[in-house]
Amino acid sequence: MTDDGFFREVNEELRSDKAKAIWSRYGSLLIGAVVALVVGTAVFAFYEYWTEKQASQSGDQFLAALNLVRDGKNDEALKTLDQLEKDGYGAYPVLARMRAAGVIAQKGDLAGAVAAFDKVSADTSVPQSIRDLAKLRAALILVDTGSYDDVASRAEALAVDSNPMRHSAREVLGLAAWKAGRGADATKLFQQISDDQAAPANVRQFAETMLDLLKSTGATPAAAAG
Repeated sequence: MTDDGFFREVNEELRSDKAKAIWSRYGSLLIGAVVALVVGTAVFAFYEYWTEKQASQSGDQFLAALNLVRDGKNDEALKTLDQLEKDGYGAYPVLARMRAAGVIAQKGDLAGAVAAFDKVSADTSVPQSIRDLAKLRAALILVDTGSYDDVASRAEALAVDSNPMRHSAREVLGLAAWKAGRGADATKLFQQISDDQAAPANVRQFAETMLDLLKSTGATPAAAAG
């Protein structure tokens, strides 16, 4: 799935979200009093209207930015995303930051993109899953532009068995190790992916292809090639 495809799906989910938490707050007041019922309903209606309006406005702005990227107007897209980061509603500011980092990479400023992703991953106000994704995105860029240690400092913590992003993290680490001439490390990482039945089929297939490549080029130690 492309970046824009992913973000469009998230956008649609956010736009359809209903803020019902207020009912739990006022629910006890609604029982046994018609006036309280009317007031509670009015408050909910107003809150729902305001929430949906704010989400809709931010969603429209985000969609406009995606369309600008699609049309190759990256500078305009970045301006729109920057504004959304400042005054967007709900999850849109952090989505804007992530998409902006991707646009920066598309423009060829890979160091700037890594810095942008790193800034998101270091922000403790951002959900952990998004922070982890930002680390992975930065690591992926650094496979081509940085050292193995640069990649490992971002992806290694994501490669543990309990992390849902472990397959991608091991894939990125394996590629970085292969590039750095660390055949044994690359083999171990791709073997972990191949052996993991929970890994997506296409990821396992790629890992097996890399294992074959490592073996054919003599980069796989005999013991690891088993």
